Amino acid sequence: MTVDHFAGWVAEHYDESSADVSTPAVLDPVVDLLADLAGDGTALELGVGTGRVALPLAARGVGVHGIDLSPDMLARLRAKPGADRVPVTLGDFATTSVDGVFTLAYLVFNTIMNLTTQDEQVSCFRNVARHLAPGGRFVVEVGVPELRRLPPGEVARPFLLSPTRLGFDEYDVAAQRLVSHHHRLGDGQWRVVSMPFRYVWPAELDLMARLAGMVLESRWEDWQRRPFTGESRSHVSVWRMPG
Repeated sequence: MTVDHFAGWVAEHYDESSADVSTPAVLDPVVDLLADLAGDGTALELGVGTGRVALPLAARGVGVHGIDLSPDMLARLRAKPGADRVPVTLGDFATTSVDGVFTLAYLVFNTIMNLTTQDEQVSCFRNVARHLAPGGRFVVEVGVPELRRLPPGEVARPFLLSPTRLGFDEYDVAAQRLVSHHHRLGDGQWRVVSMPFRYVWPAELDLMARLAGMVLESRWEDWQRRPFTGESRSHVSVWRMPG
């Protein structure tokens, strides 16, 4: 992931656009689970962004270090109260190394898909393994690819419809990629942001974990630890390093 898709206007409006997943009702279960898995150790957030998860987790007393590719996103994080508790490293989280050994590493909110090739995603798992202590855990929150909801012959599926915001995913099934198009109305004009992703299946993630020396420990539908089923539209998966 060498292209910063979160620069400028995107970073400036990121917290506003993610307000629906930043409320205590949404964040508390995330932080509860991550704090439980971190235990008395420290956590590494890949794609820390503006600190939506890292800041409340650090406020719970968990030491958190963040990695992010976007200087503009990190600038937004540093301007927030409590940011001094979260040291950050600028870089691609698939390859960037930081000092220290962690009991927990995590990727939330579909961020694994920002790595747009399989090689990059495999590298990410290997990078995490190098940073985890024996027995440490890697947590990924990501959606289940919604190809079952894509009619035959169609390549696009809307995911957001409102008077001021439109969003749809454009699929390239042969390449296992998609582009998310976000249209936002503000100040009387529409602004369009399009971001590339590589969608990934749970079983494929399990294989990446095995290649990195990790084993699947748990998989739930959400942060409330509801069971993962064939109808689940997302999952929170936990892999563990031996030891």
